[in-house]
Amino acid sequence: MVDAFVSTLPAPCLKLGCIVAEQPPLNPADLVGCRYRQVQKRRYPELPPTPAQQHRHQRSEAARHEVYSLIPYRRALGDPRRDFRRLDLEGNLEEREFATLEALAAGVDIITSAVLSSDICDSALGQPLKSSPRWLTEVDVLLRISPTLQPLDAHATTWSYLPISISNHRVARPNAHTEATIIPTARLGLGKPLQVRQKIRHHTSDSYRLYLAQEALKALGLHCGQVGMIGQDRSLAFITGTPNVARSVHSALQAPAPTRARRVRECADCRFWPICESELRARDDISLFLPGDKSQALLEIGISTVEGLIQAGQGELSTFALAWRTGVSVLKRSAPKLPEDNALELDIDVEAYLDQGAYLWGTWDGHTYRPFVTWEGLGRTPEARAFAAFWQWLNTQRTHAHAQGRRIRVYCWSNHGENHWLRFSARRFGGKIFDDGSYCPTPEEVEEFIASEEWVDLFAIARTHLAGPTGLGLKTVAPAAGFHWAEEDFSGEDAVHAYRIAAGVDPGNSAAVKAQLLRYNADDCRATAEVRAWLRRGAPGIPELCSV
Repeated sequence: MVDAFVSTLPAPCLKLGCIVAEQPPLNPADLVGCRYRQVQKRRYPELPPTPAQQHRHQRSEAARHEVYSLIPYRRALGDPRRDFRRLDLEGNLEEREFATLEALAAGVDIITSAVLSSDICDSALGQPLKSSPRWLTEVDVLLRISPTLQPLDAHATTWSYLPISISNHRVARPNAHTEATIIPTARLGLGKPLQVRQKIRHHTSDSYRLYLAQEALKALGLHCGQVGMIGQDRSLAFITGTPNVARSVHSALQAPAPTRARRVRECADCRFWPICESELRARDDISLFLPGDKSQALLEIGISTVEGLIQAGQGELSTFALAWRTGVSVLKRSAPKLPEDNALELDIDVEAYLDQGAYLWGTWDGHTYRPFVTWEGLGRTPEARAFAAFWQWLNTQRTHAHAQGRRIRVYCWSNHGENHWLRFSARRFGGKIFDDGSYCPTPEEVEEFIASEEWVDLFAIARTHLAGPTGLGLKTVAPAAGFHWAEEDFSGEDAVHAYRIAAGVDPGNSAAVKAQLLRYNADDCRATAEVRAWLRRGAPGIPELCSV
């Protein structure tokens, strides 16, 4: 069927003459976030990626390599007797695009590193694909299946292809009320789908890639109406319906490329930011202060510059714009009040790697920093030991305080992350006991602690009394309180990369990076304590909101 269909493709398509054009095809990444980088890529092709971009690319490559090592090359003992073919494509985009078409025509069971584009589809159909401009998408895995999502048997006469993405996202979470369809990665093309109690999560970048792949397969008559996702759990491929992003994708495809820069979230680690920033500052663009869609309502009423907003009389927003312009990062709404009752006060900060687990529970008692850490991998006994040791230390502090008739308050900055990892770790390891007497708390014990007066979110207190033109993150408030990190330029992205080196996943000076991560975490704990003391003094040294 497919061989006969492909034999009818026009010669220009088979020679990839349709791929070479003045404007490069759009890819899914071009459709998400900043669209202006399409313009900048053509203007400044020589600019290298930033370190953060390089690190993300390395992690993506490592994820694909890990999954590819699990996907079968041949049938296992006991599988029905039939040919089973896996093809790993290599080469540049053009070479892999043509090789993908040939592999589809040959009915290869598993195709990795595939490339599909609207060019091949347009040529195959003889008409534009929904009138969209040219686009190209890389597909990590194409899996040949029967129309019922079953592996093909030796006598199959019809088939379709399931596109599968590989990412470092968490693509599903345990959920007692929802079923998801999975195929073990090691049984792709051989095993049957199974049902598990998990809820699938969609991520825009993955969804766009899979939708475009499905569109290309549809044009070739090889689509199955479903897609697959392999995330942080490399052992499972989750099968779901085609992402509901058709309107968004086609709107993005049809949207003209921007003619000038606008600050958005992705600017933080973009290689073109120094160039764009110069352009934005030259025209005092409002997005410098209010990035992305935050400034849309102002643009609609004709306010396009920071100075225009300052002069526009827009209440607190104009006040914040003036504070930002003059370098004031924190303002005071009211005098903070914190209890002073001789309570034992502790500070906690957790470090986690992506969504895979918490490797470091940092604590500060006002005198000593104590890290409970593992560098030996996540999801296993070493992570459980670190969590149990942290919980034992915390309970010891609580017991001593209560024995002395003192209250205890355990502080963190914005408890969303800490609460997540406390709950996640309790669900994963709860009830596990070690030889030294330490144990991992149950989910019920964790919930009791989180709900108690002993667990305090200092950010919730700060935001009641303070305001900031760019928010009230710890890295913003602590310097106003006089605290500065030893690792000033160490970002969350840096921490992710550093952990990989510390854990021996990536090459580098492991000992030096471990020390760096511990210094960073210790300073986060101490910064929380310093901000608390500063708030207790009434947050001196910052202007009143009404006085700016």
